[in-house]
Amino acid sequence: MDVNLALRAFVRTVEKGSLTGAARDLGISQPAVTKHLRNLERHVNARLLERTTRGVRPTAHGSRLYEVSRNALASIEAALEGVRHDMGEIEGTLRIHAPSCIGAQHLHGMVMKFQNEHPAVTVDLVLDNRHVDLVYENFDLAVQYGKQEQQELIIRSIGSIRRVLVASPEYLKRVGPIDSLDRLSNVDMVTNTTILSPQHTLTLCRDGAMTEVSVRPSLRTNNAQVMINSLKSGHGAGPAQVILVSEELADGRLVRILPEYEVKPTDAYLTYPSTKFMRPVVRAFTDFVVPNLRSVEGID
Repeated sequence: MDVNLALRAFVRTVEKGSLTGAARDLGISQPAVTKHLRNLERHVNARLLERTTRGVRPTAHGSRLYEVSRNALASIEAALEGVRHDMGEIEGTLRIHAPSCIGAQHLHGMVMKFQNEHPAVTVDLVLDNRHVDLVYENFDLAVQYGKQEQQELIIRSIGSIRRVLVASPEYLKRVGPIDSLDRLSNVDMVTNTTILSPQHTLTLCRDGAMTEVSVRPSLRTNNAQVMINSLKSGHGAGPAQVILVSEELADGRLVRILPEYEVKPTDAYLTYPSTKFMRPVVRAFTDFVVPNLRSVEGID
């Protein structure tokens, strides 16, 4: 029996809660995972997993083995990568998750730049607007917005994502100036699906004070590019992340409205699972990407 492969199959089965999920992550067949688990249970002479109609969960013996072997495997992998790093090469696979907006607009380019410097690194870059469990979904790193409460995470602050109110010159020509909060409440609003309260209010900041403004959403979308394109085409006014519209503001395709106000910012973090030893490729990318993200216009 290959103890290393058996333990890896066991750890991923516990984290995924299913043999199918573990097999998919490990790139092997489900029968192969089953064989590894059977051999491991026979080797330790104890039942490690309970199989139910809802999935697979560890027994008391299995939970203890999982906690020890998970950290041990991570430490071994980090040590092996560390030796290769000492020989002058960063290599390995990185699984990264990020929101679509910052991922497509900025993170993608940073990933390619990192790979140009370290061509032996393979990156799986997953971009969508959902919260992910880094351990369960086997991600090494994630850019996440908002307060982070998931346990066993290391969290590094990137900064605050600034949002401003914008509209196209064509829209303002059609509806007239938007020069007061009352006026803002009566124009068509293009926004994303999360920034408004259930009562359709928008939180604005001015000189450190918060103001709640009722607005009239005409289009709500979870896709940042759809929102920006709608604003540029004159479909309405709305809040936009500065990191997404800096070029449009610079060349006049969009203009700020009520510039004395900004929308309540969102904190951004780089998060990764807590392990005893961080793999060199993860450490190298983290050290590379954090200052690059902090330098993006619109991140304070």
